[in-house]
Amino acid sequence: MSCTLGLSESWVEALRWNDEGLLPAIAQDVQSGKVLMFAYMNRAALEETVRTGVAVYWSRSRQRIWKKGEQSRHFQRVHSIRTDCDGDVILLSVDQMGCIACHTGRQSCFFHELNDKKWQIVEPVLKDPKEIYR
Repeated sequence: MSCTLGLSESWVEALRWNDEGLLPAIAQDVQSGKVLMFAYMNRAALEETVRTGVAVYWSRSRQRIWKKGEQSRHFQRVHSIRTDCDGDVILLSVDQMGCIACHTGRQSCFFHELNDKKWQIVEPVLKDPKEIYR
């Protein structure tokens, strides 16, 4: 397998979509490099992200496109979009509005850390989710 994307294909078709037409997408803070969240994108979500400059994802639970921040107002302004050499993962470099990416009110969705074979919460709640989602 080549570690370069097809240059003759459209940029969307050059990616390796899974059987459900989705790609894993990682959102990373543009300033700190901290991983904020993981979600999926379908073609329409990725195209909308490119068109608007704001992160749009595919919600598997709701079976619809959702703009990050549509309810919480914690949008993600996209600085760059990358893919890995296989073209099967998206990496978004974002400016996280309001410093909260997680629906639990934390900066990152990755707030559990394995210590001594137990999951521990290692990041504080920055804002009560009841205040975010009214």
